[in-house]
This record gives sequence, structure tokens and C-alpha cells, in this order.
Amino acid sequence: MTAIKRFFQIKESGILLALIVMCVGLSVMTTTFLTQYNIGVVIRQASFVAIVALGETLVLLIGGIDLSVGYIAGLSSILGCLLMTSTNIDPYICTLIALGTGLIFGSISGLFIARMKLNPFIVTLAMGEVFAGLILVITKGYAVLNLPKKFTILGQGMVGPVPIPVIIMLILAVIMAYILRSTPFGRNIYAIGGNQFAARLVGIPVEKIKVGVYAISGMLAALAGMLFASRVNAGQPTTGAAWLMPIITAAIIGGTSLSGGEGTILGTILGAVFMGILANGIVLLDISAYWERVIIGAVVLVAVIIDILRSRKK
Repeated sequence: MTAIKRFFQIKESGILLALIVMCVGLSVMTTTFLTQYNIGVVIRQASFVAIVALGETLVLLIGGIDLSVGYIAGLSSILGCLLMTSTNIDPYICTLIALGTGLIFGSISGLFIARMKLNPFIVTLAMGEVFAGLILVITKGYAVLNLPKKFTILGQGMVGPVPIPVIIMLILAVIMAYILRSTPFGRNIYAIGGNQFAARLVGIPVEKIKVGVYAISGMLAALAGMLFASRVNAGQPTTGAAWLMPIITAAIIGGTSLSGGEGTILGTILGAVFMGILANGIVLLDISAYWERVIIGAVVLVAVIIDILRSRKK
């Protein structure tokens, strides 16, 4: 009983328990869920969402929101892929340049929010529309093909039984967890989300940290976009368009509060895996794809209600 009590005192216990129950249920209802191939597909797909969700977690921790991350992923990957196919620049340098563009895109939103005191919801919604329009202007709706084979290793490669995108996700998660726990920058993020006015009074550079957080979010979105382009061996105009709901849901059901100041990287990773398994379960159980958005929307609603109840109880 003591062990059980200690387990439920862990912040991530709820999402971990839900994850275990869902995995057990799917393994009983289907014969293919626990196969090596299916598990590989699930964790690889979840890694793309998780990488973007890591950046979104930072934004939520300061009490903000970023609705443009999916389109930043799409536009950055398109620009990176075009650079590969139209120049002789090394594909990995093109990837770094794409990450730089994502950082710039995120910084633009951060500057509007931090310096001009605009509403994060409106700013990132508007910027997302701008980025979505630029994708169509640049590509005319066509995919960027004929990417270098060297580039496909990032999205399709394996280190033993583990896909490279999953390894990148885990490395980023460890780095981000360390930053949040053990650095002034991370502690300041929590302080701003807890009480922005008090944080400013004690000398925390609130505006600079806000811009930095949105910049990191944009860079991680660009990284996920490039990894996905490597996976499908093309720069798709639709990359990231359907990521927003799973990204925000992953952070919220992982324990990140919409009001800011509370959340963990581990919770976000577990939330992303939960969303990946949920989508996979819908396919394995032969549920109509039309129901997927209904189910995900319901999960989001439940997650928001839980977040509100948790805040009221605290």
C-alpha cells in the first residue's frame, strides 16, 4: 500500500497508468499491437509529435501558447528540402539552416508577444496562417522530391532496434529536463508561469526569456519537420498540418498546466506516446478514420477539464 501511495504521488502517475491500461487493452483486443514492427512504427511516429511537444511545453510553462508550430515544421522542412535539391550544400548543413529558419520564425512570434504585449493565441494563430500560405505559395501544392539518399538516414535509419528519430527525441528530452531542473533559465521559466509580475519584480528578464522560449519552440518544430521529410523522402506541403492537436494534448495530459508554471518533460513524452498509441489503436481496431478526430477532440476536452480541476484543487 505504501508503494502504491508513493506511485500516485508522482506527477506523471496518471498518464503512466492510462498508458499501461491502453497498452494492455490493445494487446488483448489485437494480435498485432505488440509486434516489433508495429511498436517501431508507433514510437517513430510519436517521436515527431514529441519533439514539437517539448517546445510547446516550454511555451505553456510560461503561460503562453503556440498555434503555429505545425506550420513552422512544414515551412522549415520545405525550405530545407528546396535547399538540398537546388544547391550542392551538404544535406545536414541544409538541415541546420532549416532549424535556424524555425528559430527565426518562432522568435518573430515571441517578439510580437513579449515586446508588443500582444495576445499569444492571436499572434501564433495569425503567424500560422502566414506560414501555411507561404508553403502553398512556394510549393504550389506539390511535394519537393529527389532528396539526397544521405538525408534519409535521419528519418529512416536505425541504431540497433531503435529508430534514429526516437534517439534524437530522448536526447532532447534529457537536455530539456536538465535545463528546466538545473539551470537559471529553466527556473525562470517556471517563475514566469507561476507569477509573471513577481518574476519581473525580482529581476527576471521576462521579455528575453519569452522570446527565447518561442524561438526554441520554433527550432524544435523545424527539426521535427526535417525528420519527417527524411522519413517520407519528400518535403510535403501538408507536413505538420495535423500535428497541433496531438502536440498540445500530449503536453496537457502529461501534466502541463494551461495556466503556466507547472509541467514536466517526462509527462510530455508520456503524453506523446499515449497519443501515438491511441492513433495506432484506432487503426488496429479498424475504427473509421473519420472517428479519429472525434476521439482526439474528446481526449483534449477531458485533458482540459482535468487541468482545470487540478488547478482548483491546488
